[in-house]
Amino acid sequence: MRVMTEKDAEDFLEKQGFSIVERMVVKTRQDIPKAARKIGFPVVLKLSSSSIIHKTELNAVAVDLKNTLGIANALRKMPKIKNAEFIVQKFVKGNELLIGLKKDAVFGHVLIFGSGGIYTEIFKDVSMRVLPANRKEIENMVRETRAFQLLIARGKKFNMQKLLDVLEKTAKLAAKHPEIKELDINPLIVNEKECLVVDARIVFN
Repeated sequence: MRVMTEKDAEDFLEKQGFSIVERMVVKTRQDIPKAARKIGFPVVLKLSSSSIIHKTELNAVAVDLKNTLGIANALRKMPKIKNAEFIVQKFVKGNELLIGLKKDAVFGHVLIFGSGGIYTEIFKDVSMRVLPANRKEIENMVRETRAFQLLIARGKKFNMQKLLDVLEKTAKLAAKHPEIKELDINPLIVNEKECLVVDARIVFN
């Protein structure tokens, strides 16, 4: 079994045609402000290490940092992990969703969609389809979730077609790379214009 860190997983997905949020990887704390200025504030700062699975629980991620003072404050709260790198990302506003693949021993690959970010564990709101699945089946899967109801509530706008495109790409990824055991894109940020991968993790057989 091989687990891809966030950086490698995002690089892999980018090569497969997924849109990834603008980001830079730096090795030292001193390099973070320069990377943030190059990307443009506000930014998201993350610790990247194979030993970190749940970043939020370890204070290994800080969002919407508007200046270098915000970066310094975030770094004081982050754990010091040997050989860890830092990922500096553009902060993008939008709705946080979960997209994933899971390889079932009986059914094969299953496509997963639901509420992302901190709401994944709170709502436990997911819908699944055994693959292969066509676009209509995938759209029905999306409409079954509470996440979709929140997206359409109060006149919120989001790019449904781009969201379905990402789900279709994920479904095709299972056929193209059957060695994928698990894939988690969480969160996927969707807004009126974009549908961007912000964090990802892949496990290969």
